[in-house]
Amino acid sequence: MGKRKAAKKPQGKKKNEPLSTVFPCLFCNHENSVQVKLDKKAGVGELNCKVCNQQFQCSVNYLSAAVDVYSEWVDACDAVAQGTGSGEGGEHAPARAPVQPGGAKQRNDDEDDNDDDIIDDEDDHIGYGGEGVAADDEY
Repeated sequence: MGKRKAAKKPQGKKKNEPLSTVFPCLFCNHENSVQVKLDKKAGVGELNCKVCNQQFQCSVNYLSAAVDVYSEWVDACDAVAQGTGSGEGGEHAPARAPVQPGGAKQRNDDEDDNDDDIIDDEDDHIGYGGEGVAADDEY
């Protein structure tokens, strides 16, 4: 006959570690220099770097944590770096039209009637022109 196994004692609940409120800075690359404060009554999350004094604010709700404010800051920095900033703060420069090399002015299609267009208005027939394209009345 077999031996009885000893009963294991029930383990207590695991204690969750509190979420971090200190993060590395994206601008100065110092570890543990960005501190996040949440004011849930006012609905504002505030982020501040101790080294380079970068600041960021965003709206929060009762479920938000410090890591949410930090991730909003990372997303906003990525958007500004890619030029797709939301423009909420008005601090971004407006988008400019691309400049032609040599400062040339934009081409106006009305002035250029001699170009080979897809449809040639000056011909007697209406259709596609160009090499290798058969006219409509050849079939």
